[in-house]
Amino acid sequence: MMKLFVGNLSFQTTETDLMSIFSQYGAVETVNVVTDRMTGQPRGFAFVEMADRTQAEAAINALNGSDLQGRTLNVNEARPKTSAPPRSGGFGRSNGGGGGGGGFKSKNRW
Repeated sequence: MMKLFVGNLSFQTTETDLMSIFSQYGAVETVNVVTDRMTGQPRGFAFVEMADRTQAEAAINALNGSDLQGRTLNVNEARPKTSAPPRSGGFGRSNGGGGGGGGFKSKNRW
């Protein structure tokens, strides 16, 4: 099994479109067009899992740099997900420090 990253997709590209294109090179296990969590709109990239590594490499060689719906595809093997550091729960500084300060400073010193 090999997972492929497919980038520079048109926002109109569907999972069905990708299934159709990639299945020309072998058995496609899954297609996942990545969408924005807040809006549900496509983010312009997808992941395609193919059952056979040789077929997946054939798809990469054939489709990387090809045109789909007016966009030049970027197709390569997906990199493993790296663990990101935990996110803080809010905005601003994550160390809890506040700023003090401010106030009026006179240019004249007595």
